[in-house]
Formats: sequence, structure tokens, C-alpha cells
Amino acid sequence: MKLRNILFLGLPAIVLWVAGIFVLGIFLIKWFWMWTIPALFPKAVDAGYVAGVISWWTALKLSVLVALLAAITNISKS
Repeated sequence: MKLRNILFLGLPAIVLWVAGIFVLGIFLIKWFWMWTIPALFPKAVDAGYVAGVISWWTALKLSVLVALLAAITNISKS
């Protein structure tokens, strides 16, 4: 299904932007976690205290949390 067809279904463009940002956030969080956490905390990863790789579901939850914290920060500034 092409993007043009999705927009003609009545879905507003902002919904697509928000979904795209969440998907991008999920990929960035998974990438960031995979590269930084084992490098910064190798003993904790080896001991099993911290996961070296996170699941897609956990990345989604972290992405939502980051978005909510950003929204709260933005609202509190204005």
C-alpha cells in the first residue's frame, strides 16, 4: 500500500509522523542500548544484572517513556 493511498483513507499526516517517530525511536533505542550498555557496564552485563540486548517490546516501552518525558518537559517550559 502506497503512502498516497494511506493518506486518502482519511488518516491525518500527523498520525503517520508520530508513528514514524516512534518506530525511529525504537530503532535508535535498540541500537544505543546494544552499543553503549555492554561497553559502559561490562561486569553488570556478564553478571546478568543488566541485559546486553533488549527486546522490541522493551524498546517500544522505552520509546513511549522518552516521548512522555519530552512532552512533560515541553509543557512545563511553556
